[in-house]
Amino acid sequence: MILLQVNQLIKNFGAEVILSNIKLEVQTRDRIALVGRNGAGKSTLLKIIAGQLSYDSGDLIKPKEVEIGYLAQNTGLESERSIWDEMLTVFEPLQRLEKELRRLETNMSDPEAMADHDSYNRILQEYDLKQVQFKEQGGYQYESDIRSVLHGLNFQSFSHDTKISTLSGGQKTRLALGKLLLKKPDILILDEPTNHLDIDTLSWLEQYLQTYDGAILIVSHDRYFLDKVVSQVYELSRNQIRKYIGNYSSYLELKAANYERELKQYEKQQEEVSKLQDFIQRNLARASTTKRAQSRRKQLERMELMDRPLGDEKSASFGFQIEKQTGNDVLKADAVAVGYQGEAINKNISFRITRGESIALVGPNGIGKSTLLKTIIKSIPSLAGNIHYGSNVMIGYYDQEQAKLTSNKRVLNELWDEYPLKPEKEIRTVLGNFLFSGDDVLKTVSTLSGGEKARLALAKLMMQKANFLILDEPTNHLDLDSKEILENALIDYPGTLLFVSHDRYFINRIATKVLELSNDGATEYLGDYDYYVEKKEEQKELKELDLAEKASSTTPIQQDKTSYQLDKEAKKVERQKQRRLEEVEKLIGNLETKIAELQQLLCEPDVYQDHEKVMEITKESNAAKAQLEELMEEWTVLAD
Repeated sequence: MILLQVNQLIKNFGAEVILSNIKLEVQTRDRIALVGRNGAGKSTLLKIIAGQLSYDSGDLIKPKEVEIGYLAQNTGLESERSIWDEMLTVFEPLQRLEKELRRLETNMSDPEAMADHDSYNRILQEYDLKQVQFKEQGGYQYESDIRSVLHGLNFQSFSHDTKISTLSGGQKTRLALGKLLLKKPDILILDEPTNHLDIDTLSWLEQYLQTYDGAILIVSHDRYFLDKVVSQVYELSRNQIRKYIGNYSSYLELKAANYERELKQYEKQQEEVSKLQDFIQRNLARASTTKRAQSRRKQLERMELMDRPLGDEKSASFGFQIEKQTGNDVLKADAVAVGYQGEAINKNISFRITRGESIALVGPNGIGKSTLLKTIIKSIPSLAGNIHYGSNVMIGYYDQEQAKLTSNKRVLNELWDEYPLKPEKEIRTVLGNFLFSGDDVLKTVSTLSGGEKARLALAKLMMQKANFLILDEPTNHLDLDSKEILENALIDYPGTLLFVSHDRYFINRIATKVLELSNDGATEYLGDYDYYVEKKEEQKELKELDLAEKASSTTPIQQDKTSYQLDKEAKKVERQKQRRLEEVEKLIGNLETKIAELQQLLCEPDVYQDHEKVMEITKESNAAKAQLEELMEEWTVLAD
């Protein structure tokens, strides 16, 4: 069923075109991501669909019965109610129905009503009808749904009587998300829902959305999240929109393949046009060939000329260098306690960082990750323990809030004042690499958007040439392209990294070690995020086994351990099998595309007239087909 259609929609802000000829369709259980650069118009389109913003022309078609739920970026729930009472407001119609059932139950037990046969039957029929409605609308489980959502969004430690007005901004945003999830609208529109969520909460939200009954339209810069949740991607670029089938990773592959194909088609047409123009120019004036030249000119006039396909929009371009290298030991923390005003948030934190390591610091919100980073850079003092720094360590720090970028300086001066000996041209070049060009460098820093402040903070960090980078949520406020540029720059960075991030895709690409902060201190995991998750799962299984051993006195412990080991091996094999299945599916897709392209080449005149070229392409095609057949057989075995 089609829930929503957007046709030829146009939106302008003054003389500036924001959206042009937008087409989008949402059907039941669709999982759609809306992607594009910061400022491309994603949030504007969501607000138009949600009915919060007008549009200039086009059609937005939605059946009256279709309900839309919309959560804007950083929307906090403002209420004087308690957490539980606010969640209950979602189910007020059910609560009224429940009161009606209690009233009817009272009436049915009334002796006078029971004496009147007709009256009693009417009450009984009404009760049966309302009881069916109550059950179908979830009347017997809504309190359980509230508890489940609150637990998933990490409110399990809060009393149900906690006033919403006492919560932080991030907690209010999570609560607004929870309330919207409980409403279960037909179309759920989420603008950056992963902000303010820790990794555990993100995992819960992914699982919740995967089983959501309605359609979902999401704007998010979290690529791991998009890969898990969505099956369609609409890209907004240069005021236009384009649809791709698949998750975010598939979208990137399809986009690259489309560009290559369109570029080849364009170049082929340009070659044909050039040949026609050359023939016309050489033969039009000659009496014997003028008719043929005129015919070619008509052919050229009838030809629908293609525009050169546009590549990606301009991206930031930068890299991080160092002045000099550190010694092998960069930092050692020994039983450190961190907190504010003498009150510890976390304690007994011990770990060691050596040169060249790239360490992701993870843990739930509020456990003290940012506080630990601020303690390491000496922004706040440690409450106990010692932090030892290695030789030649120069720290560069990136603050997730860009707290220091609130000045009334111009962008140019914000950077130039710190490096006054650099020529203006060099400063402008650096800013240009971070997409500050022309009059952008004359903007006041305090008026910049979150994404612009993030890029300026990264520019300042790059100029420091520090050999130990400490980054607190460096991907916040960056669009997907800028994240990729940052990742590539950090992969090539010759120094040492310690960073906090909720972006699991980013952690997977950057981290060589994961340091988990918990109430028991710090635990190291050698590997990326996926390895960390796998080890945590193994630890969880082992813990469950230990509990089972304690609960059972009749089953021999050795037998339990043998059973656990077998179960562990089976799960490990299954995970390996699943990874290989995904890898094989990707290889099959690539081979099918390659075979199709080779077949297309054989149809081109320049190729099929060249016998050697035909033989070469045919040989390559046959090899690809043989490889495809082998992979298909392997896929059949793995998928069974």
